[in-house]
Amino acid sequence: METTVKARWLGHSAVTLVSPSGKIIYIDPFLKDNPTTPDEDKHPKEIDYILLTHGHEDHVGDTLDLADETGAKVLAIVELSGLLKNDGLPASQALEMNKGGTIRLDDFRVTMVNANHSSSLGGRYAGDPAGLIIRFDNDITVYHCGDTNIMPDFHIYGELYKPDLCFMPIGDTYTMNAREAAYACVLLKAKMVVPIHYGTWPPLTGSPEEFRERVEGDTATKVLIPEAGQWFL
Repeated sequence: METTVKARWLGHSAVTLVSPSGKIIYIDPFLKDNPTTPDEDKHPKEIDYILLTHGHEDHVGDTLDLADETGAKVLAIVELSGLLKNDGLPASQALEMNKGGTIRLDDFRVTMVNANHSSSLGGRYAGDPAGLIIRFDNDITVYHCGDTNIMPDFHIYGELYKPDLCFMPIGDTYTMNAREAAYACVLLKAKMVVPIHYGTWPPLTGSPEEFRERVEGDTATKVLIPEAGQWFL
């Protein structure tokens, strides 16, 4: 698959993307306290956009500190955006939206879609959880599922957006396990998928090897299992 987009997984659900024009995007930047993030990646110095799937601390992570240090704009569902502004995020850096909406940012568009999970921040209601579909101009489409259970929506998003690359949780206990996530790939029909949200702590027991065996046995989707911090695109 030809693309000028760069991508890497930073452990748990944290992802870095670099757009064709060089914009640096972090999704769910839980880094400093993430035991699976390499030390050299825990304190990024350059970020243009932070995109959040939902309000749990292992996804919001270092958002406020990173936004303060880098000036990054932070995109989140409206209720979570409000909490972040109450906690010190300048309004000029806040980008709020809701599910079904699309927002253009430089050379890409972000569409917020459904996820089947929960969402809170510091015990406060943080709106619905979401997935994020990022469509780069004249390039690939990336789908970060956030934290989610299996849901029929995957078939819809596959039909509508035809994602090239998907980041999909497999950890079990708090999200889909490898079996459910593999069936989600049957519905989604993405070209490539990277398993996330596994192995961070003992309850996240999902096996990326089992996931790959199930997906590649039932679909044409290619499973990539990068090391945390590794650029794979």
